[in-house]
Amino acid sequence: MTDATGPTLKALYEQAKQRDIAGRSSMSRAELAAALKRDGAGTVEPGVGARFETFRRLANAVADGGFVLRPRALTGIDRRLHVRQTLREDHQTRIADGTEETALKFDQLSNSLFSFFRGTALLFYRDMAGDDAWMPTVLALGDVHPENFGIMPNVDNVPIFSVNDFDEAYYAPFTWDLKRGATGFMIAAGTEGELKHKHRVKIVRRFIDGYIDAMQRLAREATEQDEEMRVDNAPKLIRKLFKSAHEKRSKWLRDDYLDETGRRFRSSDKLVPISSRRDEFQQITDRLVTDNHIEVPPRARTSDGTGMRVKDVAIRRGQGTASLGLDRYYVLIEGPKGDGTADLIIEYKQARRSALTGLVPPNGHEMNTRAERITHAQAVHLVRGDRFYGHVEFDGRSYLSRERAPFRDSIDLEDLSKSDWKAYARICGQVLAGVHALSDEAGRVDYDIEPAIVEAIGPKALFTEDMVMFAEEAAERVRRDHEMFQEDHARGAFTQLDRVYR
Repeated sequence: MTDATGPTLKALYEQAKQRDIAGRSSMSRAELAAALKRDGAGTVEPGVGARFETFRRLANAVADGGFVLRPRALTGIDRRLHVRQTLREDHQTRIADGTEETALKFDQLSNSLFSFFRGTALLFYRDMAGDDAWMPTVLALGDVHPENFGIMPNVDNVPIFSVNDFDEAYYAPFTWDLKRGATGFMIAAGTEGELKHKHRVKIVRRFIDGYIDAMQRLAREATEQDEEMRVDNAPKLIRKLFKSAHEKRSKWLRDDYLDETGRRFRSSDKLVPISSRRDEFQQITDRLVTDNHIEVPPRARTSDGTGMRVKDVAIRRGQGTASLGLDRYYVLIEGPKGDGTADLIIEYKQARRSALTGLVPPNGHEMNTRAERITHAQAVHLVRGDRFYGHVEFDGRSYLSRERAPFRDSIDLEDLSKSDWKAYARICGQVLAGVHALSDEAGRVDYDIEPAIVEAIGPKALFTEDMVMFAEEAAERVRRDHEMFQEDHARGAFTQLDRVYR
């Protein structure tokens, strides 16, 4: 072990750029260091301990039917070290960079069991390595939980309700999303809803029931490409969310983002203007539009119709849970009025490798790129989704883009009643079935996925109870892991990395 010192990712990238190392733009800090070492680029820091290939081999062995020990069977000090090593490896870039948001993220994970669950997807999926190899493959969302559904703009800037976070998306057995989602509802209903165990179990059943019922219907009707949840066809609970999320753009910009002139971002603890990089981000935005074939709508064009003009740029701090500590920029785009009342905000969010990579059973759908993988998932899951979704590389890193909208919002879990929780869980299950059903349309699955999933589920009651039992056991494991994490975090365990010196 040693302190997280040594060259930053940016410094290593510059060295790799000078030596023209192939693939450098998609490499992590540890991968760049290893590539430079192989290339003979002088002295670099000791390699960071990583078990990626070890877990890939484990996943393959499990998928082949081997009887092997999974980390979920570990107890005591062995489990504690596994949790510690996995989180260090998962956050190696953030720990090594030593940014303020890194400490903030670990504090956030320590303070909340649900936040810990949300921010430790790699830990969760390493416990599932190779599972369910015989189940149909879909383009999985990868991080299903109650707060990863919400309202966002579609291609016509109309509010829709659907899945809203594609950072971990990957081709995987459909059950992986159900297991993650069931566990998420089990935990959130306890921590955010303060509900007893018997109520949490009912909520998980509603989530699974919603999924199965919707998948059975889609297997009969095949209408997934035509379905979109809007305010005019949404269930009552979601209509209320649409109503509460509505806000006039000019008010949203004035109250939350712009200074008194309306020409630039207002500085705050969450928004740090970097106006000196405006020209640079103009070039990045132009490249984004060209490379992703984005058809710029009239509302994103300047008053003279010349195209998207960047007015200002800011760093966004303190946003997200799993992504906290990753680079995030807000770019202010001049609207057609030119007076700051109809401007757009495009977000550039740093992407990284999915937590599912190397852990899913082999399925022929390897996805190693980062932001491109995420935008592929968005294009599959949302038939008419945000037109500004795209991917672009700069500063040696991979970024996805999307529009921030006045009505982008998710449900407040603390405000849900017992009946609301059950209704919401069922709705989320139905929505998840809808996006899974699109895996054979715009996605890479080459067979009719809906009837295959229905057949694989088998007796509904049996499948549902299996999912409930998994969620109960997984939620209890997360609780125990969280307690160990809290103790380790208090002792400074996540200010350093695991180094390999030989």
